[in-house]
Amino acid sequence: MDNKTIEKNSIKAWILAARPKTLTGAAVPVMIGLALAFADSQQDGNKPFSWIAATLCMLFAFIMQIDANFVNDLFDFTKGTDDRETRLGPERACAQGWVSVDAMKHAIAITTVLACIVGLPLVLYGGMEMILVGFFCVLFCFLYTTHLSYMGLGDLLVLVFFGVVPVTVTYYLQMHNITAEVVVASIACGVVIDALLLVNNFRDRDTDRVAGKNTLVVHIGAEATLGVYLGVGIGATLLGLLFWMNGHLLAFVLPFVYLALHFFTYLKMKKIWQGKALNECLGETARNIFVYGLTVALGVLLS
Repeated sequence: MDNKTIEKNSIKAWILAARPKTLTGAAVPVMIGLALAFADSQQDGNKPFSWIAATLCMLFAFIMQIDANFVNDLFDFTKGTDDRETRLGPERACAQGWVSVDAMKHAIAITTVLACIVGLPLVLYGGMEMILVGFFCVLFCFLYTTHLSYMGLGDLLVLVFFGVVPVTVTYYLQMHNITAEVVVASIACGVVIDALLLVNNFRDRDTDRVAGKNTLVVHIGAEATLGVYLGVGIGATLLGLLFWMNGHLLAFVLPFVYLALHFFTYLKMKKIWQGKALNECLGETARNIFVYGLTVALGVLLS
């Protein structure tokens, strides 16, 4: 993209900094949690479904994702991880000069506060423990980029904060309990979304190694990472057997559409192997994640 077409701190610059394509990763776990809660609420007339709580969950997830993107943009730039000359991934706002460092700091403060404001009313639906959940979401939003991703813990955090936490908490806010099916669904969701991080780190493995960012890919190597990438798709789909056992047959069958797409992306990664061309696989993986979330949610509701 031509930097001259992006005016500094403009609306276009902020839209690019927010990384709209990553919002699928925020939407999918909430979507799955809501689908499971809605289906179960229809079977239990004593637990009506709250559309207000559902809307707040989705808004909180979106704002926190944007907040995380801003934090990542700022700190990777200040740490020197994002270098406009060597970067292989999509261009970043601070590194490209689209957004000033001071403006980004202010934006992080605003999105963090806004997320807290949006999430606070969820106390009415889930109790005071929701404040603790929100606190850890904000805390690890910052710790991920500043420390934990450099220690190879990124994949674990994705599993927890893009799988277990959003799916189970979204369901709990509606039903006030958590079932085995919800727990398994949350793990499968986190595993699927981790594929996005795997592609990103697979592409950046050489520059990350130089920068001292010891991701899983740096630890286990490129060939093994490809195996893990394929495995997360297969594993998540097979975990859906529990959906079938709980009467949600379509929630197990429909995600095989996702698995087919995931397999073709895996083949493309294997062929491309390295370089900026892997950004195409990044985009496909984001699409695949959305397809997974959509097929699981539809499968639960239609069953």
